[in-house]
Amino acid sequence: MTSPGDPTAELVDAVEAYRESSNVADLLERLTSIIERADVDTLIAAVEPYHEVPEVAGPVYERVVQERPTDARALVILANAYWLSGRGPDVVGDLASRALAADPSHRGAWHLWALTESEPRARMTRWQQVSERFPQDELARAMLADMATSVAYEEHDPDALHLAITSYESLLATARHPDQRSALESALTTLRGWKM
Repeated sequence: MTSPGDPTAELVDAVEAYRESSNVADLLERLTSIIERADVDTLIAAVEPYHEVPEVAGPVYERVVQERPTDARALVILANAYWLSGRGPDVVGDLASRALAADPSHRGAWHLWALTESEPRARMTRWQQVSERFPQDELARAMLADMATSVAYEEHDPDALHLAITSYESLLATARHPDQRSALESALTTLRGWKM
């Protein structure tokens, strides 16, 4: 246990204790104490290793966003923490939209914006917009291919099928790993056999 006064060390201790005990209430109590005493820059640096731990990143970035409401990176990290903890598409989508307004070039904000659309065809359209904005973004192209496949299957839509095929073909053109190439080739074989 560290002595009070070093927020980074206290945060590390709190996370380690949480990993051992899984006691969320204790974690939140300790985080609240740290958040109340530390300045925002110190909190940002301290929580850097824990972005993928929503129970940690969420409370810390709530404070960061409160103090810096137009910080796109902070908004995206908070939105991601909320998404990982199951907070739902409305609150996450609002944060993603705020991040896009603050920085229209923030790719993470675009990803969260696309993820939070609940209607499949609209989600496909959003992923298409992300893919066009970031043509080298393989994750966006993969999400577009998957959503287009889903829409093609559910709605028997030949345009969505064509979009799925061209999206998978673009992924295949840049795939390097043999397992990835094999999976993409298999998906393309299946899709090319569909009759709409």
